[in-house]
Amino acid sequence: MIINTNITSQSAAARLADSSASMAKSLSRLSSGSKIVDPSDDAGGLAVASRMEAKIRRTEAARSNVNNALSLTQAQDGYLSKVYKALNRMSELAIFANDVTKADTDRSLYDLEFRQLASYISSVAEKDFNGVSLFTSSPLAVNVEAEGQTFEMTGIQLDSATYASVIGADLSTTAAATSALELVKTAITQLANDRAMLGSYMTRLNMSAEQLTFSKENLVASVSRIQDADIAEESTQFARYNILVQSGTAMLAQANSMPQTVLRLLQ
Repeated sequence: MIINTNITSQSAAARLADSSASMAKSLSRLSSGSKIVDPSDDAGGLAVASRMEAKIRRTEAARSNVNNALSLTQAQDGYLSKVYKALNRMSELAIFANDVTKADTDRSLYDLEFRQLASYISSVAEKDFNGVSLFTSSPLAVNVEAEGQTFEMTGIQLDSATYASVIGADLSTTAAATSALELVKTAITQLANDRAMLGSYMTRLNMSAEQLTFSKENLVASVSRIQDADIAEESTQFARYNILVQSGTAMLAQANSMPQTVLRLLQ
């Protein structure tokens, strides 16, 4: 028997240190809810999860962009619906002014309302949404993907020749009223086409928003499978390591007391 080197004690201390480290790691996972507490736990998994988390943030940003674009198209259609009512009334006024029983003085009264409605349409053409013109020839590129892909929406021009000709028309004479009626009818057809195009954009944007939502859900689930700790399993491991630490501590105490038996040989 020797007393200078207690191999049994050193072995017990090493095992206790391992058990203590494992218990601390398990405790960290339980308290954080993540099974990757530091990069050494799963270097590859951490890299994959980090890229996915960045993509999740980009997906959220893209969905916000799509929703904003959807709000813009809804604002456009809101104004166009009022322009549609104005054009309908203008066509009605043109028919009234085209009545052979009306004198030019009567037509001037219809013309007054006609011009006010035309002025309204002209003012709508200048509306904007958060500083972005609602009715312009410039296309709008909407970011619809986390990787930067865009969807281009053609601009709607309320100052185009079709609408401008209506704005410049009048009902001062029968001939003018007849001409104005044809111009208004053409504008109504153009407006119907513009609103139909807006409707198709809304459908596309709604689909893109839904797709981004599903993409985010799938990415979050993937990151969860990589990073999140299984609490049931981890609590079992923690209980195991806790018992090993307690038993290791007791055995270390026993191993440290073994050299004391040498004193009996010296008595």
